Amino acid sequence: MPAKPDHAALARIALAHITRIYPHSGQQRLKSAADWHPPEQAHPLFCGSYDWHSCVHSHWLLVRVLNRAPELPEAAAIRQRLGQITDDAVAAEITTFERQGQGFERPYGWAWLLMLQAELLRSSEPTARRGAATLQPLADLIHRRLLDYLPRLLYPIRSGQHNNTAFALLLCLEYARMAQDQQLERLLRERSLTWFADDRGCPAWGEPSGEDFLSPTLQQAVLMQQVMDGNTFATWLNDFLPDLAAQQPATLFRPVSVSERSDGKLAHLDGLNLSRAWCWFQLSATWPTLLAVAEAHLAAAINHLEDDYMGSHWLPTFAMLAQQAASEHA
Repeated sequence: MPAKPDHAALARIALAHITRIYPHSGQQRLKSAADWHPPEQAHPLFCGSYDWHSCVHSHWLLVRVLNRAPELPEAAAIRQRLGQITDDAVAAEITTFERQGQGFERPYGWAWLLMLQAELLRSSEPTARRGAATLQPLADLIHRRLLDYLPRLLYPIRSGQHNNTAFALLLCLEYARMAQDQQLERLLRERSLTWFADDRGCPAWGEPSGEDFLSPTLQQAVLMQQVMDGNTFATWLNDFLPDLAAQQPATLFRPVSVSERSDGKLAHLDGLNLSRAWCWFQLSATWPTLLAVAEAHLAAAINHLEDDYMGSHWLPTFAMLAQQAASEHA
């Protein structure tokens, strides 16, 4: 097993790019040329890290590191960055959300913003607590949009990329529980069970797909683990993946290969190994034999976090998720 980057190493990678504006890939819906804004104006808080959602979840990584290891030398830079969460910056972010319409960053960016807010709320650090209070209006906007959107989404999106429904619900559930938002938690649980509780005999025949960074099968399984009690989930998982003990379908259990890490879409597959590892570690609480599968997926990607900026601007977040799950379940 390769040496795993520690909290300090992950923080250093994120700190190097959260304020790096270019290269930039961002959504802007334009009615005229006057509607275009450079990234630092449209998103004064989250304009770095290549795109908005990567900048948001890189901030989550930094707060997570601060909460876990506040004594690290990198903690001072993290606190300084959190001091940039100001009323004016959040107001500008909200203005951009409103200008871009209901679909902006839905659901991936929404989910990560709520994950960030959950981690800020969890913190005992004064800078993080102030940041949580300042960021709450944006979290409230996303809360309102979720309450409107989820009942209108008739069918879950089972892709391996940003619009995966199960992944978004899983992250939003973290926020709902941390914020003690019972209304949101009830909706997330109801939608999860409505969409996924009756699924049986998942073939996982479409996995992996060539540009995936999420496993639809495993994201769904971990979501069910969160909304069902232990016995009910064990029964459900046995029905959903009836050949799990035999590690079938095999493509779900084998780490994937990456052909080109400078291609942002192909580099997604490093993220798939990391997100699969995150899921397998969690599922090992029910099936301990899955630990080896989780470790193999983590090993396949952990030494490639900085091979190219197309990966380094986001992969450390998923490395943090995987290593966090490993420490809790290994």
